[in-house]
Amino acid sequence: MNPMIRLLLAITLLWGWLGPATAGEEVEASDMVRGGMLAIQMIDQGRAGELWDGATPAARKRVSRADFVSQVSRSRSTIGAPQMRTWVAVNRQVVADADPDTAGQYVSVEYESRFANKPEGSVRELVSFHLDQDRIWRFSGYVLK
Repeated sequence: MNPMIRLLLAITLLWGWLGPATAGEEVEASDMVRGGMLAIQMIDQGRAGELWDGATPAARKRVSRADFVSQVSRSRSTIGAPQMRTWVAVNRQVVADADPDTAGQYVSVEYESRFANKPEGSVRELVSFHLDQDRIWRFSGYVLK
C-alpha cells in the first residue's frame, strides 16, 4: 500500500476515535483508551514514523521523526512482542505555557502490559494526547515506564 495512503488511514483512524472537540465538551475516557490502543498498535507494527507524522506540532518540534522512531525502537527491542495489555488509568491535565503549541489540555492513558521477553513482570506504557488549537486531539507522546 502506498505510504501516503497508509499515513492518511492511520491519522483518520486516530481522528475517528478521538474526533474534534467543541468548547465545553468533555473528553470520553473510553475514546482516549481506544485511541491510545490504536497508537500503541501502530508502534507494535513498526509504524512509529507514521504516528509521529500525525502528532501535535509541539511533539514534532521536540523530537525529530528519525529520533522518535529510533527511541521507540530501542525501548521496545529488548522486551519482545506484546502479550497482554490492560488500561489502568486515564489522566487529564491542563498546562499553562507561553508557547501556544504546548499549552492546553492533555490526556494520558496508562496501560499495564506484558511482553514476551519480560515474563517476570509488567511494563507501563503511557500514551499522551494534546487538544490542539484546531480543537482536535492528537498524539503527543509515548513512554515505557
